[in-house]
Amino acid sequence: MKNPKEIKHIVLDGHSLTLESFVAVARFGATVELADSALEAMKKSRALAEKIADEGRVAYGITTGFGDFQRVAVSSEMSNQLSTNLILSHCTAMGEPYADEVARGMLLLRANALCVGVSGVRPILVEMMIEMLNKGVTPIIPQKGSLGSSGDLAPLAHMSLPLLGRGRAKFEGVEMSGAEAMAKAGIKTLDTLVSKEGLGLTNGTCAMTSVGSLALYDTICAAQMGDIISSMAFEGLTGLRNAFDPRIHAVRGQKGQMLVAANMAKLLEGSEIIDNCQNDRVQDAYALRCIPQLHGAVRDALDYVLDKVEIELNAVTDNPLMFLEDEAVISGGNFHGEPMAIPFDTLGIAASELADASERRTERMVNAALSNGLTPFLTTEGGVNSGYMIVQYAAASMVSENKIYAHPASVDSIPSSANQEDIVSMGTTAGRKAGMIVKNTLDVLSLELMTACQAIDIRRRLNSHGQGITPLHEAIYKLVREQVDFFEIDREIWPDIEAVKQIVYSGKLLDLAKEYIPDFQ
Repeated sequence: MKNPKEIKHIVLDGHSLTLESFVAVARFGATVELADSALEAMKKSRALAEKIADEGRVAYGITTGFGDFQRVAVSSEMSNQLSTNLILSHCTAMGEPYADEVARGMLLLRANALCVGVSGVRPILVEMMIEMLNKGVTPIIPQKGSLGSSGDLAPLAHMSLPLLGRGRAKFEGVEMSGAEAMAKAGIKTLDTLVSKEGLGLTNGTCAMTSVGSLALYDTICAAQMGDIISSMAFEGLTGLRNAFDPRIHAVRGQKGQMLVAANMAKLLEGSEIIDNCQNDRVQDAYALRCIPQLHGAVRDALDYVLDKVEIELNAVTDNPLMFLEDEAVISGGNFHGEPMAIPFDTLGIAASELADASERRTERMVNAALSNGLTPFLTTEGGVNSGYMIVQYAAASMVSENKIYAHPASVDSIPSSANQEDIVSMGTTAGRKAGMIVKNTLDVLSLELMTACQAIDIRRRLNSHGQGITPLHEAIYKLVREQVDFFEIDREIWPDIEAVKQIVYSGKLLDLAKEYIPDFQ
């Protein structure tokens, strides 16, 4: 996977977004340019929308009301007001606002979907959203209020308000009114939308896809770091490497399992601690022996989610859609979030499993009955000092919390819009939960990394010979020890935790892994 930090500019054409380019814009501020082909497609689509309105043809949301008001005819004179009113009446979301990166992702996804040229909106909407991305205007979008059925209606209405000089937004990180933010950025706002544009802006899965895609990227990174960090814990616990013999995994044939086993073999190659330890065991507990099976199943789940996400990044999800070849206006259900709801529930489950396995390894390192000879709670003066006793408590707390979040949202539904929208996806909730889960998982992995470095130090003190760890592990160990000293006498431990978290969240572990093991995946 290409590093999104290395992508500085993308061309938006409705068809070419990848997870990496999405993250590059949403999180790392890559600039965006509109493709000429997309501009021409939108012009033709807009001309068809105007023709339909002028002719008075029955077309949902153009010459009719919305939802259960589909039976109410709307004159061409009132069609523009209809579109504008949709934004004003639908901005009902509540709760804490989405992170800036999620809001930016929503702008990018909405613009990309409209670029395809089947939505009947003016190109100026997409041009304005691209300007907002490039000039640092970020809508304030509350997180709660979408059923993920007729699109992410409420969040996308909030996203659209600054286009009309309304709502709230940030400019260069400072919150203000939408009108002020747009003015400071030099972006002229619209007095009103025109026919079909209200639906074009609010129908779609952009909120769930934005928050879920960012969670997916973070979980992919967490899965890779899970292999690295678990291999350090494995070394501290003097695990048995025969569990990674490729013959075992080949006869099962699971792709993710074989990948992780290969990673673990490379990560542990040349470990003196393991080579020189005296083991009376023929096999380890599952948290060590079954790392390929546990982490591998996560990798397979992530492949499935990635496939669905990269389709949705380039999907047209509003309604109705217009097709130039026969001037058809077709009402369908592309706004429905079920194709994302199930993958994002799967994503949350996968991220939870990474944390489950990590916490068990942390427990084995601090528990003298399970650690193959390490000191109780990894302290050298137990009794007056508690050492790493409560580090495992914290990990266990977050793992337990993840179990609650991992309950699937997609199995729930509640009817809305006078039962017109009678089965909904709850996909936005699924995406939001996946984001919460992966943050807990990264924190649990941070605790495991910190504990593994302490375990390696204790192991070196206990062993008079064969103290060397693998070159990659030595580089990671030194990176941690630059920030966090060996924990000999109890001290305030939270600064240590925060320092290791910064290392994990920074991506430095993955950079080091690629440096020392170029074919690490």
